[in-house]
Amino acid sequence: MKKIILGILSIYKKWKQFILRLRGKTEADIHMERVVSGKSWEEFCDTLKAAGSSILYANPPKDELAQAEAYRYLSRLTRAGLEAFVEFNDPEFPVLKRMVHETVKLGADNPDNYYQNAQITGDYEYRITGNRNSVFYLGFFTQNGSYGSTGGLSPCGSLEAADMAIEADGSFEIILSKTKKGKNWLKIEDETSMLMVRQTFMDREAEQIAEMEVKTLNGPAFPRSLSATQIDGGLDLAGTFVAGASMIFARWADDFKKHTNQLPQMDPEKSNAAGGDKNIAYYHSYWAIQEDEALVIEVTPPNCRYWNFQLNNHWMESLDYRFHQIHVNAHTAVLEADNSVRVVVAHKNHGFKNWITTTGHVQGTMLWRWWYANEFPAPKCSLVKIEDIIANHA
Repeated sequence: MKKIILGILSIYKKWKQFILRLRGKTEADIHMERVVSGKSWEEFCDTLKAAGSSILYANPPKDELAQAEAYRYLSRLTRAGLEAFVEFNDPEFPVLKRMVHETVKLGADNPDNYYQNAQITGDYEYRITGNRNSVFYLGFFTQNGSYGSTGGLSPCGSLEAADMAIEADGSFEIILSKTKKGKNWLKIEDETSMLMVRQTFMDREAEQIAEMEVKTLNGPAFPRSLSATQIDGGLDLAGTFVAGASMIFARWADDFKKHTNQLPQMDPEKSNAAGGDKNIAYYHSYWAIQEDEALVIEVTPPNCRYWNFQLNNHWMESLDYRFHQIHVNAHTAVLEADNSVRVVVAHKNHGFKNWITTTGHVQGTMLWRWWYANEFPAPKCSLVKIEDIIANHA
């Protein structure tokens, strides 16, 4: 199917170029006309306006907090889109940037992760150099497509620090190419558009992130002058990113409502298409609790490298983990005597172990992850009254 889609796109591109030749114009001419006339900017603004429909999709929460966060969410996606596709959208001189972080959140971003992205292309080869340092996990991934142009990101290549040749001082080198090269190799393809680096903390306070940079091996020596083609294409991608990403996850959130306050496993194909890690089993869902209620989640963790649970708002943004206890992982969790774990989501803490605060929300999305697990137990969820929990554990 992938080859069929790419074939159709190739035919469409050739047909478009043929029509332009008949008109005596090139694609560069069209981009210049659009930028000079202001059409590029007008369509970018129109796309942002249309992206507002994702905030109204299905039946989202209408309270003040949820709606205020909704429009902040769109503004955050706009900021991320402009940085990724306009400011740092030169695959000849890629820059690893934090597209998702403490104030730009997307698709149930992991509070334990340090995400970095760079725009690349299958037209070139690249080299990553850096130092491993002490962060618990370090992984490199190449992705094809985009949320705007193809509706999602599909996996291409992957390489983890555990499988890399790393020097005694922690330094390393990775080659990105279509054919295998060097000790550490990361695959790219013709349609590759993004390099993703995912670093995961088990203990954020004690661990140091890896430091690195990426450079083109066979590109020009100096950046080219900014062109109308870059701006026209960049604004188009930025706008479609905002509209595409916000609508994808609005649909996800609405779909999760079918199993509110439960945690079933998500179809791996669906999570992988959105840029998820193929080695993670994702348990996405929706939660809704009243002031006098708590959601109790119980499970015995399997043999795995890492697991965590997090609470998000309706828009699938992780809640503010800088100031609130909104997630727990394999390192921070307090286990029961039988090695099971019991997580309590409640508006207030009544002395619960592994308490997760709602930060004033009454509903939203949530996620449990098993990473490199030997089995995938489904967490058991129970919606109970706060007074009952207190009485049973007095």
